[in-house]
Amino acid sequence: MRYWWVNQNQTYRQEVKGGFLWSPKLTADGRRNEFYENMTKVEPGDLVFSFAETLVKAVGTVTAPAESSEKPDFGGAGHYWDQEGWHVQVSWHEVSKPVHPKSFVAELIPHFQGKYDPLQKNGNGNQGVYLAEISAGFAQVLLDKLDYRPPALELELTDDEIADEKALANLFGRTDIGATQKQQLVKSRRGQGVFRSNLQLNEDRCRLTGVKEINLLVASHIKPWSVSSDAEKLDGCNGLLLAPHIDRLFDRGLISFEDDGRVLKSSSVSPTVWKAWHLEGPLNGGAFSEKQSAYLAYHRKERFKP
Repeated sequence: MRYWWVNQNQTYRQEVKGGFLWSPKLTADGRRNEFYENMTKVEPGDLVFSFAETLVKAVGTVTAPAESSEKPDFGGAGHYWDQEGWHVQVSWHEVSKPVHPKSFVAELIPHFQGKYDPLQKNGNGNQGVYLAEISAGFAQVLLDKLDYRPPALELELTDDEIADEKALANLFGRTDIGATQKQQLVKSRRGQGVFRSNLQLNEDRCRLTGVKEINLLVASHIKPWSVSSDAEKLDGCNGLLLAPHIDRLFDRGLISFEDDGRVLKSSSVSPTVWKAWHLEGPLNGGAFSEKQSAYLAYHRKERFKP
């Protein structure tokens, strides 16, 4: 875990309410900026302290890596910023008792790291700082003053979801494929486009719930999108149509399938969950084709958690 401090004097309300951080990529005169580039360094699970109006008012956990995006609706704030910037998804928690770092800056100074610190030694904020990395010691002082501990079950992206975000960023930068193919590969990550059409030629219902209403089902890759080749990303045999709760279990490796359709269930899931979702007892979703079975072999070996 890394720790970050964000100055949100202009955008606190929008960013905390909206669950994100956003910055331009360059300064108004076109120069690189350390505090904007820090946006590309954050990772899911990192902790961010929000500083606004001289107070630390919220603490957030990063839930997705940075992605390029248009500027959100900040109202009148940041009218001089570029329209394109970095967007980072954050799960924010506003603290019940905000703290004033200037009042205990002497406890923070031993944990300063250099010229990119967000505070001066007199406790005033450093001008021009947006997102600055702080040390673990600095963060611990803040957590103690706030009497705050991040929730133990703070949701982070799974390893596959993190890999998806990184693979998506790489895809946007590729020059070896055309715009049309790139668009279909992007859509396939969301279970849309040609991938979904190909999948619906093989599957017409959720194998466990029997639901046939296609618009209610998730088109899920068997072999994760991030590790699939371009052809595998669009292959209808590399997918299943699943009810949302079944998709959640399958995507996280909490269920899988034998080639003959027998359902494998992870021992890490509480029996009460299986019962509540009517998944207790032996289950069989029906036999799979030879091509589907090849992808399922990968899922059983690399994704399933017995």
